[in-house]
Amino acid sequence: MALAAEAKKQIVTRNQTHKSDTGSPEVQIALLSTRIAQLTDHFKSHKKDHSSRRGLLTLVAKRRRLLTYLKTTSPERYKAVLLKLSIRH
Repeated sequence: MALAAEAKKQIVTRNQTHKSDTGSPEVQIALLSTRIAQLTDHFKSHKKDHSSRRGLLTLVAKRRRLLTYLKTTSPERYKAVLLKLSIRH
């Protein structure tokens, strides 16, 4: 299940770099991280849902690629995102 519109809007406003920012890597990583957390909770009660597990793996791979891009282009923004979202402690 996708994120609710209101939840998505809150995530975007918390992570945007400027007022009209909706597609920066920071916003995309935050949205993917929220979705990954939701799916992880889903799998605690639905252990045999393999089709959704495949979707989770694609989301994790996409987030990893975005983090790699951010790391190469702007290391300070990369570190800020990791701290803000508590990824890779």
